[in-house]
Amino acid sequence: MSAPEPVAESVSSATASGIAAAESHSAHNYHPLPVVVASAEGAWMTDVEGRRFLDMLAGYSALNFGHGNRRLLDAARAQLERVTLTSRAFHHDRFADFCTRLAELCGMEMVLPMNTGAEAVETAVKTARKWGYRVKGVPENMAKIVVAANNFHGRTTTVISFSTDPEARADYGPYTPGFEIVPYGDLTAMDAAVTAENTVAVLLEPIQGEAGVLVPPPGYLAGVRRLTEERNVLFIADEIQSGLGRTGRTFACEHEDVIPDVYVLGKALGGGVVPVSAVVSSRAVLGVFRPGEHGSTFGGNPLACAVALEVIAMLGTGEYQRRAAELGGRLHAELGRLARDGAVTAVRGRGLWAGVDIAPGLGTGREVSERLMERGVLVKDTHGATIRLAPPLVISEKDLDWGLAQLRAVLTG
Repeated sequence: MSAPEPVAESVSSATASGIAAAESHSAHNYHPLPVVVASAEGAWMTDVEGRRFLDMLAGYSALNFGHGNRRLLDAARAQLERVTLTSRAFHHDRFADFCTRLAELCGMEMVLPMNTGAEAVETAVKTARKWGYRVKGVPENMAKIVVAANNFHGRTTTVISFSTDPEARADYGPYTPGFEIVPYGDLTAMDAAVTAENTVAVLLEPIQGEAGVLVPPPGYLAGVRRLTEERNVLFIADEIQSGLGRTGRTFACEHEDVIPDVYVLGKALGGGVVPVSAVVSSRAVLGVFRPGEHGSTFGGNPLACAVALEVIAMLGTGEYQRRAAELGGRLHAELGRLARDGAVTAVRGRGLWAGVDIAPGLGTGREVSERLMERGVLVKDTHGATIRLAPPLVISEKDLDWGLAQLRAVLTG
């Protein structure tokens, strides 16, 4: 597709009225860029004015396979005509295939499906504690889970209890106990925190997305895996944002040849069509649950399973992992040039995913995001001077180069 014309700085009446209505009738828990999207296809979105924008965020990796992916929409349409929800009170004919195929993709044995990423993290926390009491023999109410500073695992009360982000955590106490926070990437601190007696799990993002796409030092994940194995502790990898092709591998843990005890998945598992999440592990871990002890009305529903099965089939070809690796090389090469030119102070990431720290004096992350929007590119800021880039894995080389050219123009003039 050809590049769009630059977006005018002034917000038109249709856009302004749409934003005003949203601001009047919705809680102000987000601060979106001033664009109102009406349709989308592939890596491109079109707003209510008919202006086209290159999507360089992909719904925080939920849209790894692009907007309106034909395979995923066809799978959803076919299932919509049959049955969309049964609840887990009954079996349905897509559930067994979904669990089997996802377990195979992960090299695991069992799947516990949920809907959102936060639900999956909560499920992983409950799993680890129940495993600790029933299998490891931790005394009642003494289970400890070790997590990393600057983590982002969701927005529930329990999850924000172990957040170090004041915006995510403030005014929601009292907080859930049972967690110890250590610096991300610090294996010495992890060694001290993971005790053989009461520690039931280490919960980590292999790459911290919300924190600015922070990649741990080489050997860190392997070191954590070694510690957890030595001390009979579960290693839970939150691959909600980093997994399913984004980094050039199916899972980010693969870059260090690490296989965790538990995968937590979401976002791209639903293909940007429906929310689908899951906890995937061994029979020894997920087998601790008995009927009635955990559940979700919509978890593992037929529509979700149908879409996720198509996602799993697409990942099974390896095509999307290869695209992320190849296009990621192109992405990071250009960002490296911007760093050498002094326009950015740091670039982090892996595959088709990057956190970019804007050089002082060139604007905040929000300001750079707004200027890119004016040029027809959509990204999102985080933590002040950082922007995140995570285009759909289906983006073309030409469109990726064009988007990066707009970033260079914004930063270097």
